[in-house]
Amino acid sequence: MIPQSKIEEIIHAAHIEEVVGDYVRLKRRGANLTGLCPFHNEKTPSFSVSPAKGIYKCFGCGKAGNSVNFIMEHDGLGYIEALKSLADRYRIEWPQQENVNIDQEKAIRSEKESLQVLNNWAAEYFEKQLWESEEGKNIGLSYFEERGFREDIIRKFKLGYSIDSWDHLANAAVDMQFNPDLLFKGGLVKQNESGKQYDAYRGRVMFIIHNTQGKVIAFAGRQLKKDDKSAKYVNSPETLLYHKSNELYGLFFAKTAIRQLDFVYLVEGYTDVISMHQAGVENVVASSGTSLTENQIKLLKRHTDNVTVLYDGDAAGIKASLRGIDMLLEQGMNVKVLLFPDGEDPDSYAKKVGSNQFQLFLQQETRDFILFKVKLLLQDAANDPLKKAQVTRDIVESISKIPDGIKRMAFIRECATLLELNEQLLIAELNKSRNGFLSAKEKEWISTEPKEIPHSEELAQILADSPKYEQEHYIIKLLVQHGHKPLEGYKNIAEYILFKIEQDEVQFEHEVMRLFLQEFKNYILQNIEFTTDTFVHHSNPILSSAAASLLVTQHEMSPRWVSKYDVVMDTPEEIMIKDVQSALLYLEKHHLNKLLTQVQNELKEAQEKNLEDDLNLNMEVYKLLKDKQQLISQRIGAVILH
Repeated sequence: MIPQSKIEEIIHAAHIEEVVGDYVRLKRRGANLTGLCPFHNEKTPSFSVSPAKGIYKCFGCGKAGNSVNFIMEHDGLGYIEALKSLADRYRIEWPQQENVNIDQEKAIRSEKESLQVLNNWAAEYFEKQLWESEEGKNIGLSYFEERGFREDIIRKFKLGYSIDSWDHLANAAVDMQFNPDLLFKGGLVKQNESGKQYDAYRGRVMFIIHNTQGKVIAFAGRQLKKDDKSAKYVNSPETLLYHKSNELYGLFFAKTAIRQLDFVYLVEGYTDVISMHQAGVENVVASSGTSLTENQIKLLKRHTDNVTVLYDGDAAGIKASLRGIDMLLEQGMNVKVLLFPDGEDPDSYAKKVGSNQFQLFLQQETRDFILFKVKLLLQDAANDPLKKAQVTRDIVESISKIPDGIKRMAFIRECATLLELNEQLLIAELNKSRNGFLSAKEKEWISTEPKEIPHSEELAQILADSPKYEQEHYIIKLLVQHGHKPLEGYKNIAEYILFKIEQDEVQFEHEVMRLFLQEFKNYILQNIEFTTDTFVHHSNPILSSAAASLLVTQHEMSPRWVSKYDVVMDTPEEIMIKDVQSALLYLEKHHLNKLLTQVQNELKEAQEKNLEDDLNLNMEVYKLLKDKQQLISQRIGAVILH
């Protein structure tokens, strides 16, 4: 657990304009800064940064938050990871965990830093050999050019070459005073039975593996000799920097496009990723030839919920990878698939048909995974009833992985048609598979513990200025802005607002706004001091992001304009009190309207069933509610039509 004081130290140091300025070109506009939003495509700037408030908001896509939120969203990090990233940037010491050996922790940190320096050097070494050595140009560069890779693409992915020598890299590294043991740990050299070290990647073209922040964490070397009996690829071992099951090749180069397009293509190999970039398709990552892991899926889900898996024409390979697809479904991903013609893969097909035709093929041939799987497995089943029964179980098992109940039922209906089976039979089988699982809506995803910001549609729904929740949003905005300020007869404005809400028995519907209310109640009951910054920099990223979104306004009145035209305005205190009173009245009116609708429905039911007692009682309630509504409307200057 990170001490709150350390979180505040990091946030205080991480000025929003500096953090965002590393990624976005900002221009001054009054008290704020503006630029093109890094989270969606736009030509006219709608992204605003407020240095005074320490927050950002895009008025195009709705994303908002503080410095930590920005790093989480932009770099696809969790809350703790983002804090640590900012701490590293501002040279703030990261707190030691209890019961951790400090000397051991320092040693680990030192080794990670040394490995990073070594990897950076090695990546430059491989790239230099490719472009400057005669062997590199004749063998390595020729290979990439024969594969059809342009120079700009080769340089973009920092492709390289390892000289075909026993110890060329090892000697160069020693000349740079790198520790030989570190070379071995990093996988750049290996050791024979006699203890002599030799270059691990000699005579291979090199693929550089970056993490989501663009740091070099590992390497993969492909053999070029046809008579070479060694493995086709030599990969970096697990290190303090690299855990293969946690990484996706190309994600650093793809994350901006993934967020902008809100979906990702998933391929198998390095060259597939590179070829698709060259064809103009940048939202693509590779699992690097390994089975998809849960951690890789979670990494993807930080950027999008939508994935399209690309397959070559190998039916056996497709069936072997179906388990990975089920894992994607289980994590709530929306999965589509695309099948290339026999003998083709993304790399070969992109080169064969050209960029435009390749992109058109991707658009036209993408299919929903469940329906694709039905047709794929039915081909093998033919008219065999036992095989068809197994196909049915396999399909239902995949559908059962989908957390969203509405999506599950939609696929059940379509599959019932394709399989020519009774829908109820599939539902019964589904219930068996789902035994012990809760639907996504049954899981309470909001908690007061730090968690990752939801992405894409989820986040947009949370921060959307829906008319349905307009008054709730406004009340919370007032609480965040003014809740800590004193008010005669109460501890503060927040206590007054909460008292009025409970007195009028008003219930908030928006789940995030309810979370805000509960937080304010906790502060009041426990006599905890709070300010606007408490919520802007809250440890729950959902609250901090929503607070930023509520606080930022697209247009603010210029003080120079007010002065120039001698505009008479209320004092901030007068405006605050009027806003609070007005908002509470509108909220109460909204609540009364809901109650009136409910009573009207009950009146209608009583009339239809000729229930005289219920009719009289509901008429009395209706009259009382209308009188109260009339009174509130008079106070806010509204007109009620009878």
